[in-house]
Amino acid sequence: MAAEQKTDRRPEAADTDTDTDAIDELRAQWHRERPDMAAAGLDAMALVGRIKRADHLLSKGMKLIFAEHGLEFAEFDVLATLRRVGAPHELTAGGLLKSAMVTSGAITNRLDKLERKGLIERHPDPADRRAIRVRLTAAGMELVDRAVVDHVANEERMLGALSAEDRRALDGALRRLLVSLGDTHLG
Repeated sequence: MAAEQKTDRRPEAADTDTDTDAIDELRAQWHRERPDMAAAGLDAMALVGRIKRADHLLSKGMKLIFAEHGLEFAEFDVLATLRRVGAPHELTAGGLLKSAMVTSGAITNRLDKLERKGLIERHPDPADRRAIRVRLTAAGMELVDRAVVDHVANEERMLGALSAEDRRALDGALRRLLVSLGDTHLG
C-alpha cells in the first residue's frame, strides 16, 4: 500500500515549501561544479529549466487524454482551432496554420490523417482557386467537443498543486514573458 501511494502521488500532495524537484538537483550540480557562476544566472537557468520540464510533463499528461480519443496533440489542435473559429468551422489551410499551434511542415500530414479519419474535409476556396478550405465534419465536431471536456478536466487535475492565486500569478508572469519574447498573436 505504501509503495502504491508513493507511485500514485497526486500533484496536490506536493508541499512546495519543503519538496525539491529535479531542477533543484541540476542547479546544485552546476553550483558545485561552477561556483564562479552568478546566482542570478543559475536562477535564470533553473527557471527556464522548470518551464521546459513543466511543458514536457504537461504534454505527456495531455498525450494520454488525446490518445483516449484516438488523437495526437497536433490533430486535437487542428480540430480545436476549427471548432473555436465558429460556424461554419472552416478556415483556409493558411488561416489554419496561423491559428493552430502546429508548424507548416506538419499541417499537411495532420490534415491528411484527419481527412482519412473523416474528421475534416477539404474543398477549393470559391473566392481563390489557389486556396483550399478545411472544414470540421459532424464527426469531427462531436469528437472535439468530447475531447475538449476531458482535456480541460485533465489540465485542471495537472494544475491541482497550484492555488487559484498561484495560477493567476503564474499566468500573469508567463504572459509578460511571452509578450517580451514577441508572442503577441497567433501566427
